[in-house]
Amino acid sequence: MRLIDTTTLQVVEFLSIEVPPYAILSHTWGNEEVTFRDMMLRFTEDLAVEASTRIERKAGFIKILKSCELAKRNGFEYIWNDTCCIDKESSAELSEAINSMYGHYGGSGVCYAYLVDVSRDVFLQEIQEYGSDDEMTVSASLWNSRWFTRGWTLQELLAPSNVVFYDKDWLEIGTRTSLADLISVITMIPTSVLTGGQDLKSCSIAQRMSWAAERRTTRAEDLAYCLMGIFGVGMPTLYGEGAIRAFIRLQEEIIKYNDDATIFAWRASPNTNNQERGLLAWSPSEFIGSGKVTAVQGWHAHFVPPSDHTMTNRGLRITL
Repeated sequence: MRLIDTTTLQVVEFLSIEVPPYAILSHTWGNEEVTFRDMMLRFTEDLAVEASTRIERKAGFIKILKSCELAKRNGFEYIWNDTCCIDKESSAELSEAINSMYGHYGGSGVCYAYLVDVSRDVFLQEIQEYGSDDEMTVSASLWNSRWFTRGWTLQELLAPSNVVFYDKDWLEIGTRTSLADLISVITMIPTSVLTGGQDLKSCSIAQRMSWAAERRTTRAEDLAYCLMGIFGVGMPTLYGEGAIRAFIRLQEEIIKYNDDATIFAWRASPNTNNQERGLLAWSPSEFIGSGKVTAVQGWHAHFVPPSDHTMTNRGLRITL
């Protein structure tokens, strides 16, 4: 695992058993992000001055600098940033990093969620003007933030033990706990999950899928890959396989380890009604109406006939 030294801004590599306490950044990507190669060039003797000048002009470098300053003030010597702590030129490393991403966020001491399109002053003004009764109005600033529309930020919201939100000027807006009611309205994730009162695993597969139903990713396959950690599975990333195949593979992996039948509680998109379909959904968007579908648990399970579903080399087998 690579981390950025919050004092020197150098990227340092650690073995998994030697990883020190670290903060982590959650953000949406822009056009001028700093890559792993960029960070290496800054400390290459022959190119350091020229490279540093070019890189430090990038908008993404400001995020690195500000997040490092914040982490250092909070007592962290290191911080992780997905733009420059992964060598994305290596497909093998990228696949490993994607499979480890949920663990990276879960292992952090704190996650800084940077909302580049939100102003704390506007947000506080909305609260002051409208009060806390009108959730839709109060949440306008956050509701429209791009951060809440991206696929990858779903796990970045759920995995860390502590998430702190910052506005475009790096002013603190609140925490996942203090803003839980508001975030729940935006994301449809139960407040109890956001505050840590309910284990994520207790939510049905259909519920968790529904939280991603309206989120988007730049690369089509990432809409499946970004959900692996939320369901506790891993699989190779195969860019080029297409969004549908990637999402079907994700569901096949989930079925191997989970007998929750709510994975079948989806509705086909209207534009696919005339196409041949199997029992697995083609996209998280097909779970958009499944947010309240729960698995049968506790004493109720005694009144429901047992069922079983498994993946075989010939496809999906269901026993009723």
